[in-house]
Amino acid sequence: MRVIPVIDVKGGIVVHAVAGQREKYEPIKSKICSSTDPLEVAKTFRNMGFKELYLADLDAIAGGEPYYSLYENIGKTGLSLMVDAGVSSLEKFKKLLKHGVTKVIVGTETLRDLQFLREAARSYSENLVVSIDLYGGKLLSLCEDVKERDPLTVMLSFKDMGVKEFIVLDLSRVGTSKGINLSFIREVVENVEASILVGGGVKDIYDLLKLRDIGVAGVLVATALHNQNITINDLEKEGFL
Repeated sequence: MRVIPVIDVKGGIVVHAVAGQREKYEPIKSKICSSTDPLEVAKTFRNMGFKELYLADLDAIAGGEPYYSLYENIGKTGLSLMVDAGVSSLEKFKKLLKHGVTKVIVGTETLRDLQFLREAARSYSENLVVSIDLYGGKLLSLCEDVKERDPLTVMLSFKDMGVKEFIVLDLSRVGTSKGINLSFIREVVENVEASILVGGGVKDIYDLLKLRDIGVAGVLVATALHNQNITINDLEKEGFL
């Protein structure tokens, strides 16, 4: 199982994401990195032995211009970079791939139409990750064909389009160390034949072990790494690094 560190970027710095309340996000206070510069934080994770990085470009998700130069610079560190920049068109999807991004995340939160997703899944299935964005277990989306539908049903329909990898991300749990909704994740793994990544609420190494046991392919982690509730020693001991 892959353990993938996360950086949330807003206003050019790394912020501490808490429960999806983006207007209240503060600069990170980390025990592993003294800087809030995204490139420096990325380098810290690379030096710790991580091979992948998830970047949430919060300004782009809110409608601003993506930090293309940042993506390129992080890509040069050797990290495989997956980015959520609120992409809702194939043109912008392709542009991210030209600027150091390995996998483009299309989140249901910013998804506006299914035709774009069909085209991305058809032409760029290896570079596409669909994030099932939840809040308290309810699906978030701007797309009339998706919003307020059962998340599992939506995942199955997306899989039929050709989506091979998903993130199940409960924004209400992000940065809270509340733990994971294991029963729902288990249901997803048992019913959706795809690579399943999980984010939001991971509190310690025991959460990672539970998720590995039920067959999750990868886990997104930020707060537990910065506050050292999960350490490099923990990860190496359990075979995650």
